[in-house]
Amino acid sequence: MPLHRLTTITIGVPNVAETAAYYTDFGLTPAGPGIFATVDGGEQLRVVHSPTRRLVELGIGVDDPDDLDRIGSALARLGLALDAGGTVTDPGTAVRVRVEVAGRIVRPEEPPPVYNGPGRVSRPNGRAPGVLRDEPVRPRKLGHVVVGSTDHEASLRLFTEGLGLKVSDEVPGIAAFMRCSTDHHNVLVQPAPVPFLHHTSWEVEDVDEIGRGAHRMLEGHPERHVWGLGRHHIGSNFFWYLKDPAGNFSEYYSDLDCIVDEALWKPEAFTDMRALYDWGPPVPPSFIEPEDLAALMAGTHSS
Repeated sequence: MPLHRLTTITIGVPNVAETAAYYTDFGLTPAGPGIFATVDGGEQLRVVHSPTRRLVELGIGVDDPDDLDRIGSALARLGLALDAGGTVTDPGTAVRVRVEVAGRIVRPEEPPPVYNGPGRVSRPNGRAPGVLRDEPVRPRKLGHVVVGSTDHEASLRLFTEGLGLKVSDEVPGIAAFMRCSTDHHNVLVQPAPVPFLHHTSWEVEDVDEIGRGAHRMLEGHPERHVWGLGRHHIGSNFFWYLKDPAGNFSEYYSDLDCIVDEALWKPEAFTDMRALYDWGPPVPPSFIEPEDLAALMAGTHSS
């Protein structure tokens, strides 16, 4: 597909300095005031001031100007257009979506982690690499974002018919897991009474890095914990969700499904709790309905 990754996101928060310090702790690399980089994706997060927490802008990378022209034609059929800066605003989420020519993320092939199993000694006479690591956890890239939309159907049309994202799986009437890369999903829009950012998700090496990262984030800050460790069914990834000082959730994830051949993937519709997870702690009510949702609806915020 000509779309190939999320490039950057801009999140608006009322407490910029405090939130920026959180994402430094999270393992993103400061690259300027309010700007943060991942290992493979470069500068992928900007934190700016906003009266309430929200996703301000989402960037999607394409290969060349011809891709921009095709997207422009598709948007025109919906009565929309890219502005001079290459952005279009989603009416349901109020997010500016920027489409830009960007380089693909290319990583050299690396051997998978070595795990022993019943009757399989893959790592003789040695400790697991995961327990020997002591360097800080560094997210490799921005994986996906989840936002609330006051016009769910209009948002889906913009992302699929207009921008060209593909639907991998769905929870009918609630969520479509959409991809702009070979990752199972990069964008998820869910119905909501007010536009808001639910969570951002950041890929790390493996489940050990999820555990190490969350463990360090929670030392001295138990209030950051939201939900984890667990494994989703849709997308298959391991997860652990934390909360930044503005109220946005941030996820460490690993082992997400990848769709490299469209013909071999069959999207499914899920209607039970498997849509959320196969195993892990019970889903906290605040994950389904964030505690500050009423404040966001009233146009106020308390972190």
